[in-house]
Amino acid sequence: MPVPAATTPPAAAPAPTSGLAPAREPAWARPREPAQRVVLVTGGSRGIGAATVRRLAAAGYLPVFTYRQEAKTAQALVEALRMQGQVAHALACDVTLPGALEALFAQVDGIGPLVGLVNNAGILGTIARVDDLAQEDVSDVFACNVTAVFETSRLALRRLSTRHGGPGGSIVNLSSGAARTGGSVEMVLYASSKGAIDTFTLGLAREVAAEGVRVNAVAPGLIDTEIHARAGQPQRLTTLQSSIPMGRAGTADEVAQAIVWLLSDAASYVTGSILAVAGGR
Repeated sequence: MPVPAATTPPAAAPAPTSGLAPAREPAWARPREPAQRVVLVTGGSRGIGAATVRRLAAAGYLPVFTYRQEAKTAQALVEALRMQGQVAHALACDVTLPGALEALFAQVDGIGPLVGLVNNAGILGTIARVDDLAQEDVSDVFACNVTAVFETSRLALRRLSTRHGGPGGSIVNLSSGAARTGGSVEMVLYASSKGAIDTFTLGLAREVAAEGVRVNAVAPGLIDTEIHARAGQPQRLTTLQSSIPMGRAGTADEVAQAIVWLLSDAASYVTGSILAVAGGR
């Protein structure tokens, strides 16, 4: 019998070259962007916002988050997710500036169709008795914690509501346990702004319930984030921990899990709810 001719094995693919500036990252090494599941998170570079961005990315959403000043922190979060094969977009935005939110939503439109909004950006503001507050103190807190939430929600509804040709979606607002208690001494201003968010959440949920949009809020209690230290009260966690039935402060990730659940189809019959994540306090 004739002996078959020897065949030459196919050449192995060349090994990737190393260098300080590779021409192009191979396609398999680049994270894939989830299709059509964009969720906008305001104030997402740290604390509860950053934890929410991480949870959204892990759940297969494409989180787009804003930051005001901390560009390095925001980009570090984006890079950390990229190293895990996940995608997020960080956009600079001061939610209190005129026209800033219109420009923000135009950028989001260029990334993909919106399916959800997390109104997380907020400030404690001046910590003082009411009779020691200036009018500017009140205006600053309500501009960030209330007015901006109205505006982001308005712009989101024009993209989500079936009344405007949208597919439906979900909005989650960040309230606070302070809305129920009135805030501790010298925090009435902050508590009042969050009380407004509770009312807004309930009213808007009923207004758009038949338009495919669910609106809920999460009301964190005492949470271990840097917000207390940044407000000049680093001892606040230790001082108030004994008042919590569970005996400890919560974590940003525990709040984030509640937010992502409210955004998801698992909460498809939940709207107008204010979910306390407060350890029983």
